[in-house]
Amino acid sequence: MSDRQTPVLLHNGLLFDGRGGEPIRAGAVLLADGRVVWAGAGSDVPAELPVGTRRVDVRGRTILPGFIDCHVHVAAPGGAFSHAEIAALPPTLRTFLAAPRLRATLEAGVTTVRDLGGADMGHKLAVEQGLLVGPRLQIAVAMLSPTGGHGDFRLPTQHGEVDPTMGRLADGPDACRRAVREVLRVGADVIKVAATGGVWSPSDQPDDDGFLEDEIRTIVEIAGGHRGKKVAAHAQGRGGILNAVRAGVASVEHGYAIDDEIIDLMLEHDTFLVPTLTTANTDPDPTKAASWAYAKKKHWQTIARTHIPRAIERGVRVAMGTDCGIAEHGTNLRELAHLVDCGLSPLAAISAGTANAAELLGLADEIGTLAASKRADVVIARGNPLTDIGALAEPENILAVLKDGVAYKDTEALFA
Repeated sequence: MSDRQTPVLLHNGLLFDGRGGEPIRAGAVLLADGRVVWAGAGSDVPAELPVGTRRVDVRGRTILPGFIDCHVHVAAPGGAFSHAEIAALPPTLRTFLAAPRLRATLEAGVTTVRDLGGADMGHKLAVEQGLLVGPRLQIAVAMLSPTGGHGDFRLPTQHGEVDPTMGRLADGPDACRRAVREVLRVGADVIKVAATGGVWSPSDQPDDDGFLEDEIRTIVEIAGGHRGKKVAAHAQGRGGILNAVRAGVASVEHGYAIDDEIIDLMLEHDTFLVPTLTTANTDPDPTKAASWAYAKKKHWQTIARTHIPRAIERGVRVAMGTDCGIAEHGTNLRELAHLVDCGLSPLAAISAGTANAAELLGLADEIGTLAASKRADVVIARGNPLTDIGALAEPENILAVLKDGVAYKDTEALFA
């Protein structure tokens, strides 16, 4: 792990700045004190560099901003799982089990994540204080859900309380006000709501409505009154997506049954789509998944692959999110190739995982592009994403990862 104190000039690289323009050949980036000082063509490097600047030749490798995954669950193991098994784990063990997942995510090239259920303030602070190695976190703490909705993982025969790390139940606008304030009280940066049922919840279907429009609108209003915090809506079926967009959510997560009426509304409201194609392209393990969950997931994967390309074709703004925690951790950048398969250009896919994602998270002034004053989050990768976007999905092709100017991965000893 390198320190952030020594100024560094990365040069002789294929530079993607994250803003969607063509890459700069023989590009360079100057970093100092954990920030980007300058980025551009190597021929235009500032004449006067900070005292002690170290020149690092990246040998023609690709230089990119650190990627941002807008939909992860670091407290979940990846692959088919049982909510009952997770709920039975002691909270401290859940945190210890999250540690290698966080490291794998960072080493895959993802320097910031939005955890939409499971991670709490302890996970976030552990990374910030250097106790755990991982991407910086925005946290939702737990998903808000109506009784019997996607955040209610009790079987029909079960009674008692829902594990609060998995979901917080509320019914009606008044109860929703309290539920929002409760997750804000324990540190939520973003609010996640169940606008529809889901695959892994036992009592509903993805095309069942979850919270109704008045409930979601109440949640949006309460969150917005807390320094403009945003609402992300788990929304797979058509009716629930419409309720969520009409109520003013910032992002639709999954959006599998999206259609032209919804697309028109999302374009009008400037709503982001986080399609989580990684999990939509990860087949469930029939030996681990419950039969009812297996059937739902296979069915809705087909719906997603059918509908998401239309949203991309019509210009709905996309931010990268994978649902890692359901999908395997450390495979986050598979999402880029899936986005390209659905119609985005490689440049647009990179922007979905950098500039667009930063805007959705409200962090565009800090991360998402390699520009002066931004945090020094940098990925150095093997290959050219314009000709092989899928190469970024292989962790061995992610040669170096810097977060705030510190190299947490450096397989070619560029910073040794």
